Amino acid sequence: MTDHVPRNGVHETAPRAPIMVAHGTRSPHGVNTVARLAQLTSERIGATRVAFVDVLGPSPSELLSDEAAPAVVLPAFLSSGYHVRQDIPDHVLASGHSDAVVAANLGPDPVLADIMVDRLREAGARPGDRVVMAAAGSSDPQALAEVERAAAYLADRVHVEVPVGYIATARPGIADVVSAVSRRRRRVFIASYLLAPGLFHQKLHSLGASGVAAPLGADPRIADLMAARYRDACVAAGHRQRV
Repeated sequence: MTDHVPRNGVHETAPRAPIMVAHGTRSPHGVNTVARLAQLTSERIGATRVAFVDVLGPSPSELLSDEAAPAVVLPAFLSSGYHVRQDIPDHVLASGHSDAVVAANLGPDPVLADIMVDRLREAGARPGDRVVMAAAGSSDPQALAEVERAAAYLADRVHVEVPVGYIATARPGIADVVSAVSRRRRRVFIASYLLAPGLFHQKLHSLGASGVAAPLGADPRIADLMAARYRDACVAAGHRQRV
């Protein structure tokens, strides 16, 4: 690799290859969302390839095995559940790519709450409406705690309590949460704490809410967040050092 010293006095090596890892979905809209997010991320940090841990290929280990340069694996996940804490590191180990580092997951982050507020407004939510947040769910207590923190960020912005309901795995289920809040005879909107459309988001439309916000989607602010995770990982790996 070629080193150089820019004007700010920071010693840099050749850039690490960014590899974005998503869950995978059979929904064409979901696949297109991931592809668009990778494109936006590429505009910020250089050509970003995409791998999937389930449903689709290529897998992270396949892309890493084919990558000669040091790499940063970017989890396109909103919390640090099984795929982030176990599955992705296993893929890195299986690839034999000893120079690869794994960046932090996207959430929770106040930026994601800002995007959810925009999606709620687009769905017709008004100040004073009740809001519940729908998340995929996990068996990992740390991941569930992170989802609760994401809901707290959203509550700070909409100025109402935001209970969490899970679409799969965890409890309470989103249907039960929507039902309980709806009994108060207020308009209830579902904030979708999902990155891309797919089967999980489709299920939200059958719960009788006043409106369902779109997933976070391929928002430029998420690409900015992905780029920040990339840079943090490079620094943590010693990619940039003071001279």
